[in-house]
Amino acid sequence: MRIFSGIQPTGRKHLGNYIGAIVQYVAGQERGDAIYCVVDLHATTVAFDPIELRELTYDTAAILLAAGLDPERCILFRQSDVPEQSELAWLLTSVTAYGDLQRMTQFKDKSAKQRELVTAGLFMYPVLMAADVLAYRADEVPVGEDQRQHLELMRDIAIRFNARFGEHMVVPAARIPEVGARIMDLQDPTSKMSTTAAASEEGLVFVLDEPPVIERKFKRAVTDSGSGIHRAPDKPGVSNLIEILAAVRGVSAEQIEADHAGAGYGDFKATVASAVIDYLAPVRERYNALRNDQGGLESVLAAGAERARAIARDTLADARAAMGVGAPR
Repeated sequence: MRIFSGIQPTGRKHLGNYIGAIVQYVAGQERGDAIYCVVDLHATTVAFDPIELRELTYDTAAILLAAGLDPERCILFRQSDVPEQSELAWLLTSVTAYGDLQRMTQFKDKSAKQRELVTAGLFMYPVLMAADVLAYRADEVPVGEDQRQHLELMRDIAIRFNARFGEHMVVPAARIPEVGARIMDLQDPTSKMSTTAAASEEGLVFVLDEPPVIERKFKRAVTDSGSGIHRAPDKPGVSNLIEILAAVRGVSAEQIEADHAGAGYGDFKATVASAVIDYLAPVRERYNALRNDQGGLESVLAAGAERARAIARDTLADARAAMGVGAPR
């Protein structure tokens, strides 16, 4: 089985990114041929600073390696180093419906915030995302719940391509974690934890936050009226804390509710904070050494790109031949 996923180099990585994606990446090394990509081209679809983009790409690579990605057991590369993905994206536009792109929830949300310029890149984002995955004929894509719509479009694109040009694309399946798929903001537990949507950083727990900062953020986390450690529609704050602790400990939310049935909110928040601190400590400790060796990071990304291009080149050649594009093979 081949696994592929891409991660944005925008903003600092938070607990939601870590639980929803990065932990899955590490586990994927044990389950199949794992390919992971830092998607710097996707990052150009919204306002960005060129110097910061390069630095954030290295930051993201260092966090992935610190979390446990092993270049000997997976392929880790930078998206822009594999031009085959970009060319395949253009070819896939021939089987992508304009109306489908218009219906993408993320395009609607992000374009509403880009009042000065809504870029064509933002509109075409899902097609490039489809090419990222289809270029490697991946069977499985670890994604968060918010990417389910993009994954469904990706599947539709692959099916349309195969129906028109022959069976050349693998139709991938999503892998969404049962626990921790949607970690919410600590200050606004009705909204997903996000660096772009957060009103303040107090609602975000970053992977590299120091222990006292994590303790403070959980201590100030919004809970709910009433009492009792259990999930309910009218208890989004406590429900979120339960989901976080369940994901960190690797148990079910029901088990967390049973274990803390008589706890007060203050004690429960302290328990969650302590568990998260222990959970993130190994990554934080390894990160600095990796990030300070920028030459080493560049070597890892470059070597990964060579291996990735060898795979993507074959897929692109098949697509070009099937579509009658370019010289005959």
